[in-house]
Amino acid sequence: MLYPLLRPLLFSLDAERAHDLTLGTLAKHPGLVPLQRIAADPVRCMGLDFPNRVGLAAGLDKNGAAIDGLARLGFGFIEIGTITPRPQPGNPKPRMFRLPAAQGIINRMGFNNLGLDALIDNVKRSRWVREGGILGINIGKNADTPIERATDDYLIGLRGAHPYARYITVNISSPNTKNLRQLQGADELNQLLGALDAERQKLDAAAGRTVPIALKIAPDLDAEQIDAIAEATVRHHIDALIATNTTLSRTGVENLPHGGEAGGLSGAPVREKSTAVLRSLAQKLDGKVALIGVGGITEGRHAKDKIDAGAQLVQLYSGLIYRGPALVADAARALAES
Repeated sequence: MLYPLLRPLLFSLDAERAHDLTLGTLAKHPGLVPLQRIAADPVRCMGLDFPNRVGLAAGLDKNGAAIDGLARLGFGFIEIGTITPRPQPGNPKPRMFRLPAAQGIINRMGFNNLGLDALIDNVKRSRWVREGGILGINIGKNADTPIERATDDYLIGLRGAHPYARYITVNISSPNTKNLRQLQGADELNQLLGALDAERQKLDAAAGRTVPIALKIAPDLDAEQIDAIAEATVRHHIDALIATNTTLSRTGVENLPHGGEAGGLSGAPVREKSTAVLRSLAQKLDGKVALIGVGGITEGRHAKDKIDAGAQLVQLYSGLIYRGPALVADAARALAES
């Protein structure tokens, strides 16, 4: 209820400064966030039991600093990251831009984060995690790691996150790390997923529990690439696909202020493209791999559209910037009533 009053103040600030201010407040004072009651809508996915189907997408809380504050918004699951093995500053500022007329955001953050060790320390401090909240950890590669050594970074992330995550997401789809999207190619993807699947099996056996792996992909894929990704996920026992990350397309925002900024475009402008990729994957996979729909959800009915297209779960991020916490309740209500 307070967000409509706070939004003008936040929007008067640079987008990244507003983000940091909000996240810092949530991290230091999680109890300031009113506990939001969410419609019960339990679902089993990836072998996990979710209290509702609405999650937080990676990117908002890269370091896991504000898990307990964010959990009070009622999410059925929270994904933190993208985290890299070593700390890195990301790309030069400014690197995040609002497009209010389109309810979009362009960012070129570049996996700015404090590194894997700092994230794990934050996870250990989270009361919500200790109480059984479903936490996903999203892993990536450092910018200065050569693309041919990318698997090494993902294996470090997998090993480090495995004891603390309920599921782990492999991010190969950010447009803001040079050459990263090359890993979506058939040969590169099979090599990466094969190595991760083999390591995950060893880690699961040693821990006596199964940690599902999800793969986050881009919306800027042709039919051949979608086919290759679907085939690779089945072959290497990947548990879920998250469709999708941000787009490089500028269709519909070209003439808006900041519409020409470099980076990935998220929010309402990516909705249709993201849902089309999701629908195509659902048709090709026929239930063999779970699907999580993300991209452009700004109303409850958009969340339902993702489920209708084949997703079992949905995630929010950019829509929260424009709608605030009410979007979580709106999306959960629409799904519970569907």
